[in-house]
Amino acid sequence: MNKVTRILLVSLLSTCLFSCGESHFITDKAYRNQVITDFETKKQQLPQGNLFAACDDAALSTSEREALMFLYAYMPIGDITDYSGDYYLENIRLSKQARDEMPWGDSIPEELYRHFVLPIRVNNENLDDSRRVFYGELKDRVKGLSLKEAILEVNHWCHEKVVYTPSDSRTSSPLASVKTAYGRCGEESTFTVAALRAVGIPARQVYTPRWAHTDDNHAWVEAWAGGKWYFLGACEPEPVLNLGWFNAPASRGMLMHTKVFGRYTGAEEIMEETPNYTEINVIENYAPTGKGVVKVTNANGEPVADARIEFKVYNYAEFYTVATKKTDATGTASLTAGKGDMVVWASKDGQFGYGKLSFGSDNTLTLVLDKREGEMGTVSFDLVPPIENTHLPEVTPEQRAENTLRMAQEDSIRNAYVSTFITQAQADELMSCLAKGDTTHSAATARFLIASRGNHQTLVDFLTKASEAGRLADAYDLLTTLSAKDLRDVSAEVLNDHFTHSQPTDHRSATYIKSILAPRVSNEMITPYKSFFQSKIDQADAERFRNDPGQLVAWCSKEIIIANELNTQRIPISPAGVWTARVADKHSRDIFFVSLARSLGIPAWIDPVTGKVQYQHLNADTKVEETVDVDFEESAAQAQAATGKLIAAYQSTPALKDPKYYAHFTLSKYTNGTFKLLNYDEGDVDMGGGATWSNLLKNGTTLDAGYYMLVTGTRLATGEVLATASFFTIEPGKTTTIDLSMRESKDKVQVIGSFNSESTYLPIGGTEPTTLLKTCGRGYYVVAVLGAGQEPTNHALRDIAALSGEFEKWGRKLVLLFPDEAQYKKFRPTDFPGLPSTIVYGIDKDGAIQQQIAQSMKLTNATILPMFIIADTFNRVVFVSQGYTIGLGEQLMKVIHGL
Repeated sequence: MNKVTRILLVSLLSTCLFSCGESHFITDKAYRNQVITDFETKKQQLPQGNLFAACDDAALSTSEREALMFLYAYMPIGDITDYSGDYYLENIRLSKQARDEMPWGDSIPEELYRHFVLPIRVNNENLDDSRRVFYGELKDRVKGLSLKEAILEVNHWCHEKVVYTPSDSRTSSPLASVKTAYGRCGEESTFTVAALRAVGIPARQVYTPRWAHTDDNHAWVEAWAGGKWYFLGACEPEPVLNLGWFNAPASRGMLMHTKVFGRYTGAEEIMEETPNYTEINVIENYAPTGKGVVKVTNANGEPVADARIEFKVYNYAEFYTVATKKTDATGTASLTAGKGDMVVWASKDGQFGYGKLSFGSDNTLTLVLDKREGEMGTVSFDLVPPIENTHLPEVTPEQRAENTLRMAQEDSIRNAYVSTFITQAQADELMSCLAKGDTTHSAATARFLIASRGNHQTLVDFLTKASEAGRLADAYDLLTTLSAKDLRDVSAEVLNDHFTHSQPTDHRSATYIKSILAPRVSNEMITPYKSFFQSKIDQADAERFRNDPGQLVAWCSKEIIIANELNTQRIPISPAGVWTARVADKHSRDIFFVSLARSLGIPAWIDPVTGKVQYQHLNADTKVEETVDVDFEESAAQAQAATGKLIAAYQSTPALKDPKYYAHFTLSKYTNGTFKLLNYDEGDVDMGGGATWSNLLKNGTTLDAGYYMLVTGTRLATGEVLATASFFTIEPGKTTTIDLSMRESKDKVQVIGSFNSESTYLPIGGTEPTTLLKTCGRGYYVVAVLGAGQEPTNHALRDIAALSGEFEKWGRKLVLLFPDEAQYKKFRPTDFPGLPSTIVYGIDKDGAIQQQIAQSMKLTNATILPMFIIADTFNRVVFVSQGYTIGLGEQLMKVIHGL
């Protein structure tokens, strides 16, 4: 369709659809016409499957039709293929109901309502009926409140339902989080935004992709009231807005952003515009900023337009891209960020260059594209994060006391619900009954029931039917393929589909279980796709694909159109959705291929380290099962990639005997002008483990031939990083040996303050106070004040538990104190298995130790927990940490080894 025809069509649609005098959902005619244009473009891009039929319903009002068109114009492909038009229409009507019935409804500007109330999706969660459910629970609870009061009240309700617990990166839906009663910060904030929008309050999820001063990220919520955006910690209610445990770390942030549904023209800095969302930069709401300007030239000094610029923060031992820009005609791109250091990577047409940009000081960086794939070498970066600059709103003692009382009541409400979950005794009894004498997997299956939490009845019903069919062992095999989060939100339909329709080759083999039976392929919400595909593929084609899976690759290459730009959030489209639309982003295409292959009995998977799509097939000549790398671009010639071996030499030190992947080093492979991280096992979410130098690189690991970068980094207690990037090539059939070097600070451990070792505390179970000196004896010790149940404290305790052996070997005391008895009663040591036996618990009576640490160490805020110090009984302090810090256990041990 040419431009003139499209303009005429938009004008005709605008006249025909919206001339009846009804009220408009979009009153701005220019914006409305833009939506119509984008909607018609989307329809042309997705011609298969009659996906937009809902918008043609003659019964729709003008406002409803416009709202539907707005949603369809910008939603990612999977939201179009995987959910019905009736679902979106119901949400449109529910959002209007909230706007009509809530007292603040008519005060919400149209633009904010359109972008921050109406949209259902918050992150990459599975969509559900939360708007209807949440409105029913919340409408009477907030009706008599002001908008600010309502925001706080909704967060109290959220705390009744959900509390923080770490989990994998797939985001649970809001209702699944309620069913589970916990979630990570991304899930808590998704849930809270959904709850706020359900009662007509504009809300958005704010996200720091990675912190600069510590290894982690975080998500929270902003809500709008009276012309201003306010922030809050999701499911972590405070007495006032703009207050959370993350005030201090946010003041050290380099970048905070949010993705706004559709085309958005608000006051915030636009970082990126895509066909699905507008990404805006909100860092100025949290921290002092500087504007960095990057100029890109070629080797002759001439400006390079349309170069790709990646702004990278060191985090989890990689240079992680937090923002991507393109240079303009003058070879320039800019970004506003917190006043700290980033590594900047520029690339175009196979050439690249890199350097360090210090926002707020050296605000201009010139990069020359003078490097190419294959160049060897090492470069070091000393990276300094922003300094802390915390500003806290005032909270009166009365407000704090009331909030603490309410949170305790909310804990009891949530815990009463959690007490309805299946118990260990109940699970053991059930499995004993279902096993019918064969108890081979009874204990493990009982653990699955416990892990499923609020979803336990789904698993009970599934296991009961499997037992009745004499297939309990098969049911166990299926459950072993699921993640802990899958157990908590998997549906009966999914379990029954994969249990019934997985075509066995060698029925109980590991290959069958992991690569055919398993529903999960990658990071998608798992669906019941096997019966679907078996009904769609005729027997002749199915047999042809089984005999030669390369033909299935060729079929996918021919039939599935790749349109990454239509799914810019990379939310996986369901396999059935890809089949219907025949359009997908590459990642959804990969999931589709694996799902289809498994449905036909072909072992297939996505390699978790490299992201390569692979399948297993019997070589007709050698009669040996071979692993084949899928290449959709060259589908006629499938083969296994050439490989070489990498060995890294490392000189261990007392402070760091075995560097860990993601904590001390990472590997990335060069692809299309930049480096892509290899995702090795990170171990258990809570207790560490995973890939290390000794089990990955000491004796060598096999890598595909190509160009690589090894990044190492030493995180100092100040948050600064001593980083090194080494570039090397893996050649086919050869071994490459490199050095894994961890740079160390030349500074010795220094005395940084004083603390009275004869300060007193009340030991748990004791009736009289005692001194730290009496508890610890002469020498060094650790003393801390904790915030029970708070995310920063939970991280700190997990970090210490992960290095329990090191602390046991040190042998000195760790005195962990709580502000009061109520805080201690909230603490559950079982949540942190493996804590060292050298810990002594106590109560910091009247906050005396907390105040002394804050005053002697000149901490800017005495209320932020946890506080940790290392001191000795001569009253010398050599280490202090406050608030949110990842890797605290390792930082403590570094100082201890240096004493």
